[in-house]
Amino acid sequence: MTASEDSVAGPAFIDVGEGAAARRIAVRARRGKGAEQGPGLFWLGGFNSDMQGTKAVALDAWAAERGRACVRFDYSGHGESGGRFVDGTIGRWLADAVAVFSQFCHGPQVVVGSSMGGWMALLLARELARQPRAATLAGLVLIAPAPDFTEELMWKGFSAEIRKQIEETGVWLRPSEYGEPYPITRALIEEGRNHLLLGSAINVGCPVRILQGAQDPDVPWQHAFALAHRLPADDVVLTMIQDGDHRLSRPQDIARILAAVAEIG
Repeated sequence: MTASEDSVAGPAFIDVGEGAAARRIAVRARRGKGAEQGPGLFWLGGFNSDMQGTKAVALDAWAAERGRACVRFDYSGHGESGGRFVDGTIGRWLADAVAVFSQFCHGPQVVVGSSMGGWMALLLARELARQPRAATLAGLVLIAPAPDFTEELMWKGFSAEIRKQIEETGVWLRPSEYGEPYPITRALIEEGRNHLLLGSAINVGCPVRILQGAQDPDVPWQHAFALAHRLPADDVVLTMIQDGDHRLSRPQDIARILAAVAEIG
């Protein structure tokens, strides 16, 4: 069986949450051939994306070729996981990430987060500092990271009309360049304020590599600079890809992402 064939095997499922908030989370976990092969890889996808995207699959294939563990999953309301997207919040998706990381990851891990997944990676690092698990952080690779995006890149940029609609009806359907419009809920905005990071220093306790496209229409490059300013100065590298967009899924972008993963360990 080839790496690509193995990477599309059916997922495992775990239950997260209780009562009305209970949901089944789909996970694809590749076992490594031993710690000597290098740290495991943990993928955190973006808002309204899933673990079958170009970057996630490329990361899994790279891990398979090197005998390294790789764990991917879909947040609730995304991809193959249960739950409704409209019910999602940053806190709920973080709980999904913590549950999967705690159950499927062992030993040092390089956490690779894309867009919202970059925010999730930073929140996961904070959670691990508060309550250590069996798995530890070897490093973070953040792709067009979008910490605080619900506030900084959504709410603050919305028109008065959109804000009013969200406040009065609880939801606004935002047009998307990547498919059907998707809901932005009042709960997403309000609950997101419990997880804001950019107002103070962010201590993650491991190396960080940030890759950012200068032509990104969704997460401006200035956002990546604001994040880098909040991280410790030691072992943080920000790479600006002058012609890069938000997805950073071209072959040359994938190569840069994998090189950053390899550099950490």
